Amino acid sequence: MSSLDPVILFFLLGACAGLAKAELRLPASIYDFVSTLLLLAIGLKGGVELARAGEGIPPVELAALLALGFGLPIPVFLVARYLGRLTRADAASLGAHYGSVSVGTFAVLIGHLAAQGIPYEARAPVWVVVLEVPAILAGIVLARGFGGDVAWKPLLRELLLGRSIVLLLGGLAIGWISGPDGTAAIQPLFFGLFKGILALFLLEMGLIAATQLGALKQNAVFLVLFGVLMPLFGATVGALLGRAIGLSPGGIFVLATLAASASYIAAPTAMRTAVPEANPALSLTASLAVTFPFNILVGIPIYHRLATLVASF
Repeated sequence: MSSLDPVILFFLLGACAGLAKAELRLPASIYDFVSTLLLLAIGLKGGVELARAGEGIPPVELAALLALGFGLPIPVFLVARYLGRLTRADAASLGAHYGSVSVGTFAVLIGHLAAQGIPYEARAPVWVVVLEVPAILAGIVLARGFGGDVAWKPLLRELLLGRSIVLLLGGLAIGWISGPDGTAAIQPLFFGLFKGILALFLLEMGLIAATQLGALKQNAVFLVLFGVLMPLFGATVGALLGRAIGLSPGGIFVLATLAASASYIAAPTAMRTAVPEANPALSLTASLAVTFPFNILVGIPIYHRLATLVASF
């Protein structure tokens, strides 16, 4: 019997099918439905736990998260610009992608935490939202400078009212307002079927990741090394920051994994709008075809051990 979680095997099935060019893509409407359920389920679960615990997000923690979101794109940019020899626009785009977070990786992590019975801060879904926007703004500044010609108002509107953020925050608010008793009737759909929903999502993500591998022909060595080593760096920064602000071992694990992830939804959309000269294939290939598989296949267990080690200091 395989020791891999079944949802990971669904991702591998999708990747193998994609490489073999099998007709396995989910209809767009089904994929939208699955991703909507997934985002709402994550938000609802966090909201219910917040209601049960009666806790908010401490100011020091919020400040640390914002510092991480704004700060992480800088070393990413420097490595891509001066070691990878990418253009300023492409390096800044990578900075935005890797400073931001992956909701898909977070969903896999939530399933892992539940399966392993690892407790963590109920407000963790809020961290996803807090980390999403600052990194994208930092990437735009790295590309354009503070005086760059960027239509900030529509861009900020798109970021703050993006589908993933609205669904996460909306689910969080509903779960917090309704509490455990109020959400009992919908828990079979959103909580009971969570892993099944996640499995379908990862099946599609495997297919999409396989289609991105063709873009590795250019800058292949750099993108593969970058897509593996940068998450390890981000996880280390996230774990140390989590320890410094007093998170639980499970919370350190969550923050380390978020810092190791890379956006493939919000960041590509924002950078296409704000920095259209950046090559989207570079950032999307690194984040989706290299980092996402690395994180869900081997990264999460590594980050768990890292968090355990850092928490013991």
